[in-house]
Amino acid sequence: MDSLVRRRYWWFALSLVVIVPGLYFLLLHPLLTTGQFRLGLRPGIDFSGGALWEIHFPEQELADLNTAEVADIFTASGFENPLVQLSEVEIEDEVIAAAVVRTDALDPQDPQAQQQRILAALEAEVGQATLQRLDSVGPTVSQESTRSAIIAVFGACLAILIYLTLAFRRAPHPVRYGICAILAMLHDVVLILGIAAFLGIFFGIEVDALFLTALLTIISFSVHDTIVVFDRIRENLLHRRAGETFDDIVNHSIVQTLPRSINTQLTTMFVLTALLLFGGATISNFVAILLLGLISGTYSSIFNAAQLLVVWEHREWETWFRRPTEAVASSQ
Repeated sequence: MDSLVRRRYWWFALSLVVIVPGLYFLLLHPLLTTGQFRLGLRPGIDFSGGALWEIHFPEQELADLNTAEVADIFTASGFENPLVQLSEVEIEDEVIAAAVVRTDALDPQDPQAQQQRILAALEAEVGQATLQRLDSVGPTVSQESTRSAIIAVFGACLAILIYLTLAFRRAPHPVRYGICAILAMLHDVVLILGIAAFLGIFFGIEVDALFLTALLTIISFSVHDTIVVFDRIRENLLHRRAGETFDDIVNHSIVQTLPRSINTQLTTMFVLTALLLFGGATISNFVAILLLGLISGTYSSIFNAAQLLVVWEHREWETWFRRPTEAVASSQ
């Protein structure tokens, strides 16, 4: 097999091609559209607070419902700027109309009265209404959830760095393995955040607790696959033959672990694909994010993490910004 290491900058370029559009939707798009610097993610009620209502109308057709009419009922009941999305759901082989409404959080003093007032107004104006689901998160809880999510991601990164440094202490420069694994993992995290920003802007997909679960799972997938490659590199370094360069060792290690990495991840991809097709709408976003993250993690562990070790070994960044004449003079 032709050297995978020799084409490392092609792999880095491919990663940039995939990541840069996501970074635009994550960072620049909200800045250009609102004039304020913020992430382009659409937070769910777990992180932004508020209430999510799912109301079914068993006696109404979807064409008979009006988004503005439902929104006006919520507004008249004290909820400012409700977001209403109408759809059809299938329950016991019967398709009925439904509305998913995003509002401010319920009044903690008397939430039951608010629910009854909304349902009574809907039945008077629209028809029979059944509250199927109601999730309400106050602003204090949402702030704690956001803070806990950030701590969880950074805590995972720190634990991975410490673990890999200790695990590869017999190899030369063990810290490099931990840092390169973290960089490859960040590649996957940034890619998924960019995809989530894109989906949030154009399809209204929200970032919720399930998304955070998927993100942490992707981190574990990515690091696990990277460790497989790094462990082979370490073993080959310990049994290094005369005249074998570091590039040869890394390339040989990648070729040795490539079938195992692909076969291991393919089994998981088959399961996730089946869940995506037949698991229902409730977990579809979660499974789709997991599937994309698994593909990204497999790629980054082979074509980014191991290649970064080679770049670090040769300290190639020292020649990136030199003029050609300086590079030639330094090599003489």
